[in-house]
Amino acid sequence: MNPRNFLLSKYGALAGVIVLCVVGYVVWTKARTPDAELRYRSEAVERGDLTQLASANGALNPVVLVNVGTQVSGTVKKWYADFNDHVKEGQVLLELDPALYQAQAMQSEASQQNARSQLKLAVANEARMRALFKQEYVSRQELDTSVQAMEAARAQVALTQAQVQKDKINLSYSVIRSPVSGVVVSREVDVGQTVAASFQTPTLFKIAQDLSKMQIDSSYAEADVGAIRVGQPVIFRVDAFPNRSFNGVVRQVRLNPTTLQNVVTYNVVVAVDNPEQLLMPGMTAYVNIIVATRKSVLMLPNAALRFRPAEVVVPKAEQPRNGDARKDEGGKGSGKGRRGAEGGKGKSKTEGEAPLGTVYVLADGQPKAVRVAVGITDNRNTEVVGGELKEGDMVIVEDRQPPAAKSGAPTGPGMRMF
Repeated sequence: MNPRNFLLSKYGALAGVIVLCVVGYVVWTKARTPDAELRYRSEAVERGDLTQLASANGALNPVVLVNVGTQVSGTVKKWYADFNDHVKEGQVLLELDPALYQAQAMQSEASQQNARSQLKLAVANEARMRALFKQEYVSRQELDTSVQAMEAARAQVALTQAQVQKDKINLSYSVIRSPVSGVVVSREVDVGQTVAASFQTPTLFKIAQDLSKMQIDSSYAEADVGAIRVGQPVIFRVDAFPNRSFNGVVRQVRLNPTTLQNVVTYNVVVAVDNPEQLLMPGMTAYVNIIVATRKSVLMLPNAALRFRPAEVVVPKAEQPRNGDARKDEGGKGSGKGRRGAEGGKGKSKTEGEAPLGTVYVLADGQPKAVRVAVGITDNRNTEVVGGELKEGDMVIVEDRQPPAAKSGAPTGPGMRMF
């Protein structure tokens, strides 16, 4: 064979191998690099209604719950009202043993009779001394002494009369009567039990005045309380009726704060109608206050505000600060706020200014950042109040390619070295 022809055939075969390797590499690279439309999942910007909620847990309580106590100590002799009994104002609820107070009342009446007899004697002596003084048989000093004795006897009668009245009142306090009409929620004592009212009044009964009107005492974080106003509608659920929603209205936002582990909360009172009396005192209520509503607004998924391409490094100025990212959707509220825009600059919303966020759209097969001004959120979608987005635009919500595949690292389990 001609050496020249041999070299040409040898180099031609080598060139063919190189071409095949290049083509194979290109094909392999394309096979590993998915199409942009397949790699990213997008959702459309739509129009719809949004309702922003402020969520927290609370407890149902009667509007008026009266703790019935006693002003005197003693042993429970008999009770006349039990749990769930309906009572009227002035109705007898309980009797304490009255023997001691009866004896004290009798002793006071005896002292009063003795004081009255002393007064009669003092009045007679004063009259006698006054007659003798006119006849100049006694001195002026002796007359003044008799007058003073008579006045002291009168004062003693008044003192014993007050003591009699006091002991009779204490005797009447041994009979406990209902101060209001309502339902007995709790009976705290039983027959034979001794109650002592020395330092503080012991509670004998708890009476709810009207269970058809109740209230929810809920604790809201300071991040949420700024958006809560008196009169806002409320939707809540209870564990006893998981498939039923109840309605209420914000009645009061109390100014007294509670600080626990550096978390400041405020008590928000929700008025609730309970005509069927299904709701009971002490039930846990999962409260959602409707703080804002928007009709037919442009909205985008919250996932689009959280999305960031792996190739994009988010500048520190655009990274969301603590408390500015929105919560994930679903679940019962925990009392923390839903505010700010996810992925935005963390600006607080002031008059005439909306928080900013960043979303990504596909342009020439690559994610392109788009700045938008956002409004309220329902934890699934966020209102778009400004920016370049329009209805029907597709925004990226998810990157389907796993992080290990993006970097070319092996996806299988590594070998453990011993």
